[in-house]
Amino acid sequence: MTARVLHSFPHKIGAARICDTAWHEVVGVDEAGGRQTVYTGVVHRPLPAGVEVHTTLARGRWRIPYRVLGHDRALRLHDRIVARALPGLRDRIDVVHTWPLAGLETLRTARELGLPTVVERPNAHTRFAYGAVQEECLRLGVELPSNQEHSYNVTRLRREELEYELGDYLLCPSDFVVRTFLDQGFAPEKLLRHVYGYDPHVYHPAARPDRGSQGLRALFVGVCAVRKGLHYALEAWLRSPACETGTFRIAGEFLPAYEDRLAEMLAHPSVEVLGHRNDVPELMRDSDILLLPSIEEGFGLVCVEAMACGCVPVVSNACTELCVDGRNAFVHEVADVEAIAAQLTTLESDRERLAALREACLADAPELTWRAAGTRLLDAYEQAIAGGVRGVPGRLSPAPA
Repeated sequence: MTARVLHSFPHKIGAARICDTAWHEVVGVDEAGGRQTVYTGVVHRPLPAGVEVHTTLARGRWRIPYRVLGHDRALRLHDRIVARALPGLRDRIDVVHTWPLAGLETLRTARELGLPTVVERPNAHTRFAYGAVQEECLRLGVELPSNQEHSYNVTRLRREELEYELGDYLLCPSDFVVRTFLDQGFAPEKLLRHVYGYDPHVYHPAARPDRGSQGLRALFVGVCAVRKGLHYALEAWLRSPACETGTFRIAGEFLPAYEDRLAEMLAHPSVEVLGHRNDVPELMRDSDILLLPSIEEGFGLVCVEAMACGCVPVVSNACTELCVDGRNAFVHEVADVEAIAAQLTTLESDRERLAALREACLADAPELTWRAAGTRLLDAYEQAIAGGVRGVPGRLSPAPA
């Protein structure tokens, strides 16, 4: 029997970042044959005709601005609306899928109705993520603004941890995410694996003529924040001979205090700070390697996007296990600057090795698309349906006000 899914996403589905991720998840499951009812705050990009769509923060052209309600209040309103709709959908739904900070009432109602639930984990366990980023900020002497995603927020942490407990299963997109939950004492059978992917219409290789003796072209893509480990990439780049003839381009917006802290390294002639860019696929096609030494991740989406463009990932082991060291990527331990510098030195001097890694990226890429990810997510739904409702709700504390 085909899984029937209620996918509850509180943001603008089809917009940027996780909104784009959620859109591709729904489309991928639709292509895999799943039947879906989507409750979302706003539809930014249309979903397939076979998906039943309801908006919680919009009616036609009329929308409730998130900034007017406040971010957290908007998510709670979405959650309340979905929870109230759920009993009427009971006979049409097999599994409920929620997202962080927008699922407590929905999860409780689903449990009362006997419906299994999965909670999306687009990042590592939040307690771990807060701690890792806070520790690194203290080490660097960079103060994280209170409105930053990884700035410690006890109310949000408490709410997310209640969702972790109340959800029957947690959808984890990488082995790294699984490990952070296992370290917090979660049972392995509660952690369902899936992956994210890339759009092959957007990310694809270009013909690459022999560039001869031109220097190594490295690229960083993402928000230039402490958690992405850009400081490790810069330090390693400047220790390697790659900086003598090559170019390291940085595409992303900086946290101002972090940019100030890195100013001396950013001023090196081999480093180009591009700011936010809308031509990332073209940048990847024009680069040899992607540098992403993150200290914590949920899933390094740019890694598979780079692979699809023939841009070899040089990344930390926090990114994604789809980057296999020595096959389609060079992988290093978090914060190991010496290892990164050695990898850059190898790729600078051994272009045959670089070419072999690039060919492996392109060979693996067809299995890493959003279509493939949709099939795997549908499998995770079916595992949740087969496993049923888990846990004892009585041990949970009431939701924060």
